[in-house]
Amino acid sequence: MRRTMAFWIFLLCLTYGTHSVLCAVQSSGSAAGNSLADGGGGSGGGAGGAGGSAANAARGPHFDIAYSKNVTALLGKTAYLNCRVKNLANRTISLQVSWVRHRDVHLLTVGRYTYTSDQRFRAIHQPHTEDWILQIKYPQHRDSGIYECQVSSTPHLSHFIHLTVIEPDTEIVGGPELFIDRGSTINLTCVVRHSPEPPAYIYWNHNDAIISYSSARGGVSVATERGETSRSVLLIQKARPTDSGNYQCNPSNARPANVTVHVLNGEHPEAMQHGGNQRMGSTVNVFALLTILLLTTYC
Repeated sequence: MRRTMAFWIFLLCLTYGTHSVLCAVQSSGSAAGNSLADGGGGSGGGAGGAGGSAANAARGPHFDIAYSKNVTALLGKTAYLNCRVKNLANRTISLQVSWVRHRDVHLLTVGRYTYTSDQRFRAIHQPHTEDWILQIKYPQHRDSGIYECQVSSTPHLSHFIHLTVIEPDTEIVGGPELFIDRGSTINLTCVVRHSPEPPAYIYWNHNDAIISYSSARGGVSVATERGETSRSVLLIQKARPTDSGNYQCNPSNARPANVTVHVLNGEHPEAMQHGGNQRMGSTVNVFALLTILLLTTYC
C-alpha cells in the first residue's frame, strides 16, 4: 500500500512540477516514515525528534549576564565592555557578534573587525573564547550611554550595556584659604570622591615643589587611606611663616585641589580677609556724609 502511494505521489510530481517543494516534503515524509517504521514505531521516533529539537533550541546562543555587566569608567582611562555569548561554538562563520552605539546607532565592530573611523574603539576576541570585548581608549563624558551587543541570529539577539564615564572630585577640606597660628599644627585633609578605583598615589606640593617628608625641616608627615572615598592627611608641626603659601593635593587619577595657607604672626585673619572691604566701606560712608552736608546747605 505504501509503495503504491509513493508511486502515485511520484507521478503527481512529474505531472505538476510547479509544486516541487510540496513533492519534496511528501517524499521526505514518506522516507522518514519508512525509516521510523523500520526502527520500530513511528510515534516513539517522532517524540524523540521533538525532544532533540527542544534540546538544540536550549543549546542555542545566549548571553551570560553575570559576565556582561554595566561599566563605570574613569575619564581618560581605557574602558572595556565585555559581552559573553554562550553556545556560539563553531558558528562564528554564520553568526557574528557586533557592537552598536545607541547614541547615533553607529556600528562599531563586527566579529574581530572594527568598523568605525574613531581609532579609540577596538574589537577584542581571543579564539575559542566566549568573550567579545569592546575597547574604548581615552573615554570622554560624551561616550557615556548604551551599547548593544548583538548576535546575528534569526531573530537577532541583543544585550544592552550601559557605560558611565565619570571624573573623580578632589577637595581640600576647609579651602580655599586657611589661617593658622604660628607654632600650631597645619592639618590639611584631601578627599577624593567618585572614583571607580582608589588612586595609586596622592602626593602634596608646596609652592609648586613636591613636599619631602624627610627634609631637614622635620615635623612633616602624611597618612593616606584608600577606598571608595580616599583621604590623604598632611601634618606640618610648629608652623612658621615660611610654611605659608599654596598647597596642592595631587591624586594619580583625578584633578588636583589647591588651598592657600596663611601662617599668622599675631595678625587677625578677619582683617586680612575683609580689610579691603572695610576700607571701601569707610570711603563710602565719608562720601555719604559729604552728600548729606551739601544737601542740607543748599536746599
